Amino acid sequence: MAFVSQISQFTLSAVTPKTQFTPRASVFAPNSVKIGAKRVKKTRIWTGELVRERPSFRVRAGSEEELGPEKEEGPAVAVAEVEEEVKTVEPSEIDRLKKALVTSFYGTNRGLSATSETRAEIIELITQLEAKNPTPAPTEALTLLNGKWILTYTSFAGLFPLLSRGTLPLVTVEEISQIIDSENFTVQNIVQFAGPLATTSISTSAKFEVRSPKRVQIKFEEGIIGTPQLTDSIVIPENVDFLGQKVDLTPFKGLINSVQDTASSVAKTISRQPPLKFSFSNSNAESWLLTTYLDEELRISRGDGGSVFVLIKEGSSLLTA
Repeated sequence: MAFVSQISQFTLSAVTPKTQFTPRASVFAPNSVKIGAKRVKKTRIWTGELVRERPSFRVRAGSEEELGPEKEEGPAVAVAEVEEEVKTVEPSEIDRLKKALVTSFYGTNRGLSATSETRAEIIELITQLEAKNPTPAPTEALTLLNGKWILTYTSFAGLFPLLSRGTLPLVTVEEISQIIDSENFTVQNIVQFAGPLATTSISTSAKFEVRSPKRVQIKFEEGIIGTPQLTDSIVIPENVDFLGQKVDLTPFKGLINSVQDTASSVAKTISRQPPLKFSFSNSNAESWLLTTYLDEELRISRGDGGSVFVLIKEGSSLLTA
């Protein structure tokens, strides 16, 4: 944005070269004084082969924008003004669609609680993004697939029983993620649970093979139930609301402190146990996945039965949108 000065400025500059004296008489021409942005000519006095220059004075009136930058010959210093323009970068159509898609996930619990109207809106946005896919051959851009992806929405009914556990008052599904290692062609799916006394996770490990520019075949190898990590401290509020009434929990603090001590000792014992591993039967060991949209922060995939998965790269600003 250019700023224009409203204050008139007067600049007085002088160029005083060395003067050589001569005994011969000279005829002086009058100095030339001009007002404006034009350069002022210097007065020269010719006396044979010797030249004497008298100081040249210049008066300039007006704003800097009107007069503009000025160049001087010889020892004079050039005056210039550099103006920087601040340009606003407009978001692209893809950025607007991604923002709208992530916003539409609000309150859906990764798709479990989405209404039919919300599902229709989400599918419409997904279809528009798929039509603008900047990576038409995702399996040929495996470096983009690398890393940890957070599941933000799915229509896969097989995950709904798992997500419904998050509706229980004492158990929440903290995160569902997928880690892809394109160098070793492995995929790891992780579900993290949290409760009032412990946190744990269930994960599956699989290998994948590239079958087409968009499709990969996945073969699950094993599942792992992580060792529960019990919390060694319980924060008890002063009171809680129950059926519209505030219940004072102060009398229960002694009992809760004893439970906390017991939980701490149990946590140390359980944490030493190895995680539980299990294998998959052959009938459920394979699946396929079609990546229909992929960029540096968003991935859309479709699986068996037309189910859709929307995942966001860990660290992306879309996760906090």
